Amino acid sequence: MTTPAWLNEGWQHIWLPYAQMKTAPLPLPVVGADASRLRLADGRELVDGVASWWTVAHGYNHPHMRDVIGAQLARLPHVMLGGLAHEQAYRLATRLARVLPPGLERTFFTDSGSVAVEVALKMAIQYWVNRGNRQRQRIVHFRGGYHGDTFATMALCDPDEGMHALFAGMLPQNEISALPDTPQDIDRLDAIMARPDIAAVIVEPLVQGAGGMLFHTPETLKAIAESARRHGVLLILDEIFTGFARTGTMFACEQAGIVPDIICLGKALTGGTLPLAATVATTRVFDAFLDDDPSRALMHGPTYMGNALACAAANASLDLFEREPRTAQALAIGHHLQSALAPLKGKPHVVDVRTKGAIGVVQLERLDRIALRQEFIRRGVWIRPFGNIVYTTPPLTISRQDLTILTDAIVDVVEASA
Repeated sequence: MTTPAWLNEGWQHIWLPYAQMKTAPLPLPVVGADASRLRLADGRELVDGVASWWTVAHGYNHPHMRDVIGAQLARLPHVMLGGLAHEQAYRLATRLARVLPPGLERTFFTDSGSVAVEVALKMAIQYWVNRGNRQRQRIVHFRGGYHGDTFATMALCDPDEGMHALFAGMLPQNEISALPDTPQDIDRLDAIMARPDIAAVIVEPLVQGAGGMLFHTPETLKAIAESARRHGVLLILDEIFTGFARTGTMFACEQAGIVPDIICLGKALTGGTLPLAATVATTRVFDAFLDDDPSRALMHGPTYMGNALACAAANASLDLFEREPRTAQALAIGHHLQSALAPLKGKPHVVDVRTKGAIGVVQLERLDRIALRQEFIRRGVWIRPFGNIVYTTPPLTISRQDLTILTDAIVDVVEASA
């Protein structure tokens, strides 16, 4: 493949995510994208099996997204949200209150998922401080979890299986628990939640994403919520990955029939077009910050929070969730993944095959992620294995033809890797 000059020149200056730059291969130069396909500089096309880290809900280059973003760019790309207002942010906050489970009414905008979680933690701890309780400072989190790469969020990731062990001595100390899948686990969780220093519990509902695409049941999620209610602990749901139809319902928590005190949103919020995240709280949480004393306000404010261009993209994305059958498409993808990946069950080197909504996972005993990635590229698909899993989270609008190309490639590559 002929490498573009901009890639060769820029390679001397860029620092890539999650990559050992001494040994990392040159990334693939992408020059365009449409629907579920990436177009490379040499003219090849790849079916995108991971929707650009789970963001591209409506496919690439959707005409409605493009038109709305273009119109907003011509009118008002950005204005600070401190002391000024613009229509897109206020409309989006109103619409999120309508689409989220009832009770989640107040939206604080940020520009990344990690920061959305950071804000949720600040909300939860200051909630108790504002109510006169400075003892509640600890957060309960779960093994297999992942909530971001900033310092407070690293402290909520699995300390053994996660990627942040290097920083262990510098991270805030919280309380980790197993997901309550058994009565004994529920009792252990209850014992932690009963402690007087616990402010909140945080969980990725139904699917722990970057921790290994680990699934749990709605009953397990409901048990966590019930424990939080029993002990008066705030419940934070990290739906940055699971939100916006990825699990087959608009939000994963709907499958357990629960409403959190705080929910974190991101990724597919803008349909994979622009960075935007949100931390949405109930009125009860919000009211704890209302006071004549300015020090009781939430003191946080990213420079680009509520960016007009990004909020316009999010409003356009919500238009498409309203007008087009995204949850039905997610469920249809799930049915295909379940049947298409079934031949891998029971293979000697396959530990598990699992699906949930528009998520398909093949867990292996071990894998060479670089070699597998190259083999997927050779077969015309973009799939990025990590840990010991090969997974796909395609755009929700992917065609049956492209979805078949993806699943055929996964089956062929996994079988050949034995």
